[in-house]
Amino acid sequence: MTMPMSPETRAALLDGLRTCLEAVHVRTDPDSAQHYGRDWTRLYTPNPLAVVLPGSIEQVQNLVRYACEQRLALVPSGGRTGLSGAAVACQGEVVVSMERMNRILDFDPTDRSVTCQAGVITESLQNFAREQGLYYPVDFAARGSSHIGGNIATNAGGIKVVRYGLTRDWVTGLKVVTGSGELLDLNRGLIKNASGYDLRHLFIGSEGTLGIIVEATLKLTRPLCEPAVMVLGVPDLDGIMALYGAFRSALELSAFEFFSERALRHVLRKGLQRPFDTETPYYVLLEFENPEGRHTDQALELFEHAAEQGWLADGVISQSETQARELWRLREDISESIAEHQPYKNDISVRISRVPALLTEIDALLGREYPDFEVLWYGHIGDGNLHINILKPADLDTATFAHTCGAVSEQLFAALQRHGGSISAEHGVGLTKKPYLHYTRDTTEIAYLRAIKQVFDPHGILNPGKIFD
Repeated sequence: MTMPMSPETRAALLDGLRTCLEAVHVRTDPDSAQHYGRDWTRLYTPNPLAVVLPGSIEQVQNLVRYACEQRLALVPSGGRTGLSGAAVACQGEVVVSMERMNRILDFDPTDRSVTCQAGVITESLQNFAREQGLYYPVDFAARGSSHIGGNIATNAGGIKVVRYGLTRDWVTGLKVVTGSGELLDLNRGLIKNASGYDLRHLFIGSEGTLGIIVEATLKLTRPLCEPAVMVLGVPDLDGIMALYGAFRSALELSAFEFFSERALRHVLRKGLQRPFDTETPYYVLLEFENPEGRHTDQALELFEHAAEQGWLADGVISQSETQARELWRLREDISESIAEHQPYKNDISVRISRVPALLTEIDALLGREYPDFEVLWYGHIGDGNLHINILKPADLDTATFAHTCGAVSEQLFAALQRHGGSISAEHGVGLTKKPYLHYTRDTTEIAYLRAIKQVFDPHGILNPGKIFD
């Protein structure tokens, strides 16, 4: 709870912010507060003191130093596409938006690396890499609005993890402003560097609680060669994992996604076409390189074998790049298609081998506890990441809905703990998962996390209240 602030104190703090950067980039209007003060959760009412948009590392350092003097809470802000409340400013904090720091600074074709500011949009970086004949493989539906700095702060995953890994695997250098206003230049783009602790990895996934990421060096790779996409209709959960094992053993998969019929119906209402006539409870979308159609026959043989085993009921393989993009939309457009229903989201993970048992247990739990709510499943099942979305009934207020879902989350996370999983696979902890952190991290580990926070943010000004209190 924020303490009441007198008009005089507020005015003095705002005047101080205007000495850190140009006054035009200190915003206090209601529209800016709404726009910059929240993320995609929509569960919290934005209430920032101000929104500031620095244009340089020096200005970020000035802001942090001023915040230290005044004990002013700062919320680092990227594209605000997160789903955990980590970028929410609802307690009178100052939002530090990185959107003006959006330049690509350097490209090295020998190293296949690019250095950019934190506010570069993910899709812009992907397009830049493509222009160089290369590929940045961290990819997800929010690519058009998410920022590289935010991706790093949450260790973003997405749809290609099964082949390319997480954001962490592509960061070779970071510049970070700590909670004391110091600038750290970490790893400097090196592939090998065995000179002590690699602090870079502490900031990746730290959700802005240890420092403000201002610049990053990222490695690139070659692009996929003529990727083909298959969508398969699956009658039951066991079939999904059987298909994963069969196709992974024969083809190098770049994606293996799944979604439910209920999720598909929401996408179809937005104008997309059903991939084939047969309706099944679940669907798998997989992608693999297919230069000159060399792997088509092998994929079709796998399809026929899977059909004989009863693992699938129908399917389709893309015949063109356009069709591949349309098939991908069946999976990628789910979040947007259900946004109007204010879904309560759980983003969980478990070892791939334990996915079937966890899915079965949780599916029964949700069916029992949410008889009147629509529950949608989808996710990156090829890396053990499942997304559960409970849609809010139109006649139920948001607070009651969130409380009801949260009560069942305790049971869900207890089941997840029994299977050795994580309460957050890729969306972070933020505010929404904070009460449940103990299901993934034990008391000793959390104590070490707090100690690390104290080292890098001794005054507690960086995103306070996120991850833990």
